[in-house]
Amino acid sequence: MHQPFYEDLVTREHILPWVRLHALKDYYGMVALLREFPSVKVTFNLVPSLLVQLEAFAGERARDRFLDLSLKPAADLDSAEMAFMVDHFFDAQRQRMIAVHPRYAELLARRHTALSVDDLRDLQIWHKLVWIDPFYQDDDPRVRGLIAKGRDFTEQDKAVLRGVELELLAKVIPEYRDAAARGQIEISASPFYHPILPLLCDTDIYLTTHPDAKRPRHRFVHPEDAAEQLRRAAACHERLFGRRPVGLWPSEGSVSDAIVPLAADAGFAWLATDELILARTLGVTFSRDEYGHIEQPQRLYQPYTVRVGTAAVTCAFRDHVLSDLIGFTYASWSAEAAADDFTGRLVEAGRRYAARGGRGEPLIPIILDGENAWEHFEGGGRPFLRALYRRLAHHPELRTVTMSEGCAEPRETMANIFPGSWIDGNFYIWIGHADDQRAWSQLAEAKQALDASGGVDAGRLAQAREEVFVAEGSDWFWWYGDDHSSAYDLEFDDLFRRHLRNVYQLLERPAPDELFISNISTGAASPVQTEPTALLRPTLDGEETSYFEWLGAGSLEVHRTAGAMHQTTRRAPALTMIHFGFDPATFYLRVDVERSMRELLSGGQVVSLKFVLPDGVRFSVRQEAGRVDGRFWRRERANPRGWIDAGPGGATVAAATLLELALPLQDLGVVPGGVLEFFVAVDEANGTEVERHPEHRPIRAISPESDFASRHWRA
Repeated sequence: MHQPFYEDLVTREHILPWVRLHALKDYYGMVALLREFPSVKVTFNLVPSLLVQLEAFAGERARDRFLDLSLKPAADLDSAEMAFMVDHFFDAQRQRMIAVHPRYAELLARRHTALSVDDLRDLQIWHKLVWIDPFYQDDDPRVRGLIAKGRDFTEQDKAVLRGVELELLAKVIPEYRDAAARGQIEISASPFYHPILPLLCDTDIYLTTHPDAKRPRHRFVHPEDAAEQLRRAAACHERLFGRRPVGLWPSEGSVSDAIVPLAADAGFAWLATDELILARTLGVTFSRDEYGHIEQPQRLYQPYTVRVGTAAVTCAFRDHVLSDLIGFTYASWSAEAAADDFTGRLVEAGRRYAARGGRGEPLIPIILDGENAWEHFEGGGRPFLRALYRRLAHHPELRTVTMSEGCAEPRETMANIFPGSWIDGNFYIWIGHADDQRAWSQLAEAKQALDASGGVDAGRLAQAREEVFVAEGSDWFWWYGDDHSSAYDLEFDDLFRRHLRNVYQLLERPAPDELFISNISTGAASPVQTEPTALLRPTLDGEETSYFEWLGAGSLEVHRTAGAMHQTTRRAPALTMIHFGFDPATFYLRVDVERSMRELLSGGQVVSLKFVLPDGVRFSVRQEAGRVDGRFWRRERANPRGWIDAGPGGATVAAATLLELALPLQDLGVVPGGVLEFFVAVDEANGTEVERHPEHRPIRAISPESDFASRHWRA
């Protein structure tokens, strides 16, 4: 059971709702179902960063925008909130979760038409109602009543549903604790924030399978962080469940020799990964017949001791095909047929194991994601699981065991383990793309800044360290690159960089400009801008003196874009339009605002032009003692804590209704044909940035060369 750590530790907002929604649909019911089958044993792996988020939501200490909008009176929703709901309140599996409810399906079909207040209130209910646990949908009179009502819900209905939601959230952790106490389940752990442990120990481990691959510009070698992620995980489980975990599912099944002593030192006795890791460790190939039965069951279906130096753990290796049948195939089968097929395959596997000389009982590890499959199954997977558990509970040849029981008697010892994950037996997903490598470099630099910090308050230092631990999580890197994508790629990218920016803020150091630029190398995050088409000669008076003076400028219209939808303040941007252009010696910028630039500056805010190219240059405009002042700031390499005031140079500043700037290209160090990349930001007087445009990629402009006018000449 795993979800990314969605919380921004500075704003305390959770940017996405999946911890809360999966808790309603999967986390409670998956373990509660076992009460019907007391002889069936299961191991649940609970990631600590998921658990602490669950605690916060159950205690009403956590919020996300989806939750806020689901609870807001429908009549009070503004147009932006309505648009957000239409865009995101249908994020559920269509066939199993939407189409089966006529009113929800109707709202989906009409989502591009004007929705009434009653429609929006119904959407608020259905968005959450379809995620409620099947136990409640079948037996709870409150939930059954809402489903039967179907439409024309009231604000009181929303309050009832919120009560059910809080009740379910509060049940999750106690239900696991109770199942563990009665011996029916084992609870194993992953490293606290779900990092790829081998890459924390040394990113160069990736070269084992990709020796010619490009590498991050900074090698990340911090086994001490991997050890701390493990120690924290064990402590979290002990606090919540009353006992320390002895089992470890290393994030994404990622293993290497380096993690063995770390796991043993943290008290873990067993770990698990994929069959491909075992095959590569043993130097064999696991082949299968035309029915998918493995040809070497005597090698796979046993636990091994992995001994590295003086440290040892037991390791089990999952049957990839059998696990994936549940995760990806059986959803389209009838529950009974799927359960029959699966148990038949288990029996055949055991018989083949004995026939090929396997010693003792075969251990067949079935390991899969705990929440992602079930929304594709009928009834949230409950009919299939009931059918499967019924067969396992009474089968004469099959016995379910916890992983600790299965790993109690390893039969062979290995002196090493091949480094890789359960995805293709390598780490490509998390470090193989240019986006990944950029992110690892940024993480390494933040870690260097943390380790070099001096004179910082101990509390701020601890917060900064926590931000680094969060940024080490695997999920940020999972969504980079071209092999995985979601509707929320920009949110994942922004939150990763936000965690690292928070590190520098807490250390009272300026964040690298690169952390304000999207790591996504596709065009999805690129700003929509027009390019300059003529040389400019504007009158710099802070007013739109003439329609023609900025006619040949490039421009960027400021929108409330998707990346801004999780800003805690929710306020509309102060800026509305940015114009930019050149004459042969000067860079010009015009900034339009919602009301008046003079009013904005008189309120103490600062408008800053933050350059990515040329690097280390900014220009800020503020009002002091009733006078508008514009100054260059340059990053001083020897003074990493701040920027050095470089004075006004040859700049001209005019601020009235709008802001107009003229910056000599010589002051910027830009030659003809040189590239400028920049953001326009609004900062509070204390330096806190409140908005930045564009959000993800800088505006890019090329200073004019001698033939610029002739190339852009128009009759």
